[in-house]
Amino acid sequence: MSAGTGVGVLLLGLLLGCGSDPANDDASGQAEESGGSVEPDGTSMPPWPAPADVPARVASAGLDLGPMGTAEHYHPRLRIIIDGKDVPIPANIGVDPTTGAMSAVHTHETDGTIHIEADTAGETFTLGQLFTQWGVTLTSTQIGGVRAQDGQQLHVTSNGAPVAGDPKDLRLEPDQVIVLRMP
Repeated sequence: MSAGTGVGVLLLGLLLGCGSDPANDDASGQAEESGGSVEPDGTSMPPWPAPADVPARVASAGLDLGPMGTAEHYHPRLRIIIDGKDVPIPANIGVDPTTGAMSAVHTHETDGTIHIEADTAGETFTLGQLFTQWGVTLTSTQIGGVRAQDGQQLHVTSNGAPVAGDPKDLRLEPDQVIVLRMP
């Protein structure tokens, strides 16, 4: 093989195999540094990107997509701390990237603000609906692929008060600060 052919084969291999080098693969399901992202699969490790399959995830959360609701509008805040480190909450959970339509429970920024913008007053929304749309598993012993050690569990607080039970059932309320802390 000539030097020119060898270089051509090397370049072709690099182009065809771009990103497929096992040494460079991100097996944890994280967003790639180049700006691409991998769908969260419910058990991937943080940080978790906003999913692209928004309509299906919104429907599985028992919500629908539409224009921003105006009958009720409030903003709980969510903070996730795993092993002492903050985990970012992505923008656009519950926002369809194709149409811009939103569910009543969604995010716009990466600061943990959850937007409740409902078209009917008095509806109940839960933390589980946000996580279902996000595609990240949430239980009393697990957030995504992060699982509590034996005998431990997820610590959940709402406005500083401990919350018992299934964190998915936590009702979202105005001016609420929710902290999920995994030891």
